[in-house]
Amino acid sequence: MSSFLLSRRTLLKSAAIGSLGLTTGLLTQRPAFAEDLTIGIIYVGPRDDYGWNQAHAVAAKALAQVPGVKVVEEENVPETIAVAKTMESMVELDGAGLIFATSFGYYSPFMLDAAKKYPDVQFRHAAPLWKEGDPKNAGSYFGYLDQAHYVDGVAAGLSTKSNKLGFVAAKPISTVLSNINAFTLGARSVNPNATVQVIFTGDWSMPVREAEATNALVDAGCDVITCHVDSPKTVIQTAEQRGVKSCGHNASQADLAPKGFITGAEYKWETIYKQFADTLSKGGTLPNFLAGGYDLDFVQNTPYGAGATPEAIKAADAAKADMKAKKAIYVGPLKDNKGNEVIAAGAEHAPYDPWIDQINFLVEGVTGSIT
Repeated sequence: MSSFLLSRRTLLKSAAIGSLGLTTGLLTQRPAFAEDLTIGIIYVGPRDDYGWNQAHAVAAKALAQVPGVKVVEEENVPETIAVAKTMESMVELDGAGLIFATSFGYYSPFMLDAAKKYPDVQFRHAAPLWKEGDPKNAGSYFGYLDQAHYVDGVAAGLSTKSNKLGFVAAKPISTVLSNINAFTLGARSVNPNATVQVIFTGDWSMPVREAEATNALVDAGCDVITCHVDSPKTVIQTAEQRGVKSCGHNASQADLAPKGFITGAEYKWETIYKQFADTLSKGGTLPNFLAGGYDLDFVQNTPYGAGATPEAIKAADAAKADMKAKKAIYVGPLKDNKGNEVIAAGAEHAPYDPWIDQINFLVEGVTGSIT
């Protein structure tokens, strides 16, 4: 976080604003953005974390190249009153007409309160939390990364020699479980003998536990490791050090594993950011909720690395085409890893079915428990 950004936040706390030549009236005036648009983007961690924050920062860099768009960013902003001050600063001092609040805990109450305070500013949040009754100038956007994890699974299933794949996960919530399940179903679609062992670390950023979990999975015979944690850097580096292959998550970790990287599941926030900027620059109205996957170019897979076999690349490319065509991942008959039927024969759940957002089980083929 730059000292300038810190001073801007301090400035808004100061009772001496007038002495700096800024009056309350001046601060609360909103510039028009029919032609030029300032967009604020807020990160809970560093922009170069090789994970969740970097995925948004990559999109921010692309957005900054759009004519008429100015991007202001602030990193390492905790999910506290600090983010409220950052949003206030971006609106009051930078003239932001659109703010992307990218961390889960920013939404309520902080972003909702800011949206009420600044009704002429658009606020959008990177998780499917917006609901009817929330401010109309607030909203959510979301990428269904399970589709890209399915492609990862296909590639991993044909790149393993032991048929044992490992998954380091933060918490057993529906989004994480869906990614684990999609990875497993992808792997077993091309390699029925493949299994996935999952270890939950308990939180989104636990580098020591992530390293321990990765080592434990490798010790258990897993020769491909993937994950769902905020920053996969530790997992991918540890896998590479142990001489096993890996698949990434959130952003590209390819350069961390020059020998073993296969591919990775990435968000493509650039698509959404540019769409929103274009809509506002033309005087249009943003949707309160926008979600999609491969079909809308909201997710992608990292270019193949040295760990991907030719057979794996061919099959993964075919899986990408299936995802773009909105082929269902969850097709019956399907059992969970306790033997219970979760989808009957002949039934399926199409992409974006609300059922996917409520997943509370691990599929057959996964070793691990959510309790």
